Amino acid sequence: MGVRPVFYISDGTGITAETIGHTLLTQFQETRFSSERISFVDSVERAREAAERIRKSGEAHGVRPVVINSCVDSAINEALAESGALLLDVFAPFIEPLEQEFGETRRHAVGKAHGLVDFDTYHRRINAMNYALTHDDGASIDYAEADLILVAVSRAGKTPTCVYLALHYGIRAANYPLTEEDLEHDRLPPRLRPYRSKLFGLTIDPVRLQQIRQERRPNSRYAQPETCKREVAAAEMMFRAERIPTLSTTHTSIEEISSKVLATLGIRREMF
Repeated sequence: MGVRPVFYISDGTGITAETIGHTLLTQFQETRFSSERISFVDSVERAREAAERIRKSGEAHGVRPVVINSCVDSAINEALAESGALLLDVFAPFIEPLEQEFGETRRHAVGKAHGLVDFDTYHRRINAMNYALTHDDGASIDYAEADLILVAVSRAGKTPTCVYLALHYGIRAANYPLTEEDLEHDRLPPRLRPYRSKLFGLTIDPVRLQQIRQERRPNSRYAQPETCKREVAAAEMMFRAERIPTLSTTHTSIEEISSKVLATLGIRREMF
């Protein structure tokens, strides 16, 4: 079976098109895809360049490419259509019903979705990002201003989740790595006890943890299967004893982890 080329095209970063497109394509298990994102296609000239690239990819693969597109300018979309690809507009199913509901025609504003909403939300996001970085991996343990604290053994997914929460929700997320000393007991480390209501535990399959640690520190004691099994088991025992809400990151996306954490801790914050 051949490979179907897929392009995510946008007049902005392309993250929206890629996120929606990836979700759609995962529903088709028997087709193999090769994907590429082309960002900031904000002129007809750039659209024609992208169309030529897409057309050549189709010829090379011997199959019609798929374009998942979030560009809003009709002239840009017409130029993209010259590629001969299957062109899917991610906004199309929603625009007409919304126009009818609101009694308003949409504005074709290129890049509008990626503009700053206001300076307050911008600064909140930057401040949250700075907080996540300064409170990463136990670097700072002053958690008084934290919205939440992720607790887990090393390499279980704490840092990327904190960064995602900061960038997308303006959440001040700290994370605390459980050390071997911490794991000798089934009770919370003393420095975390005052912040019990902010805690959320992450766990992971020991086999997957071993793979991640092996990539980071090959053939170290840190990456040995027994070390990983022992640490995960001790962390899960602590979470159960302390009744800390917990989620496995093994087969869970960062988006899902973040959503679950916010819902469980009762934190309501709109995505930027």
